[in-house]
Amino acid sequence: MLFYKTYLHQDKNKPWVTFVHGAGGSSSIWFSQIRYFKESFNLLFVDLRGHGKSRKTHPKNSYNFTNITDEVVEVIEHLNIKHTHLIGISLGSVVIMDMAHRHASIVTSLVMGGAIIHLNLRAQVLMKLGVFCKHIVPYLWLYNFFAYVIMPKKNHKDSRHFFVEEAKKMNQKEFIKWFSLVSSVNGLLSFFRETKIKIPVLYIMGSEDYMFLPSVKRIVKNHQNTSLTILPNCGHVVNIEASALFNKEVSSFISEV
Repeated sequence: MLFYKTYLHQDKNKPWVTFVHGAGGSSSIWFSQIRYFKESFNLLFVDLRGHGKSRKTHPKNSYNFTNITDEVVEVIEHLNIKHTHLIGISLGSVVIMDMAHRHASIVTSLVMGGAIIHLNLRAQVLMKLGVFCKHIVPYLWLYNFFAYVIMPKKNHKDSRHFFVEEAKKMNQKEFIKWFSLVSSVNGLLSFFRETKIKIPVLYIMGSEDYMFLPSVKRIVKNHQNTSLTILPNCGHVVNIEASALFNKEVSSFISEV
């Protein structure tokens, strides 16, 4: 089973909120959310396979989003959580969206920060380049390059540094598996864009998230029960770069749901 950590409210009837990190990160990326959200909710943080303290687990099933999502669901069911809000960042948004489609009965709402809902032409070219180079170039070089492409500005430096430091905890074999997974995600993203769900969704994006914000703007126009909050002067990793505003906006959305 995946590594997980919970923070239980003294009122056990408070809603659950489950946090899912992105590729190369771990549950530690939510350090700015713990103190804020534990005042009002029960919290669950998971480390996805190959990441954080779950890197010591050795899943026998293949690397695909169905299996990765089901491993998160396994933790939720193990804790006997009947319903939970889901918060995902970057690639974690793909995991929680998959959960909303296939395990809708346990999902109360979705919050997708730095959401990946479409890989544009530039992203697809970069991914193909990465796939070509993944067995040649040291994985940390590759990760540093992609972190800089996605988060290029000076005010994104802390986010880049944090994710690179977390990526160092992965081994190259795990990194290559995840990279191959991401490079083939467009088919799943297309399904998400075309299939509407009834669960309330909040997209929370940085105004400088140039690679992923345009596609989120388009999908919000076409899907009901969805809203978009754009945080100013902020890049891809909104929960770190604008943590106070992120916490306020997300908490307000969850409370209204």
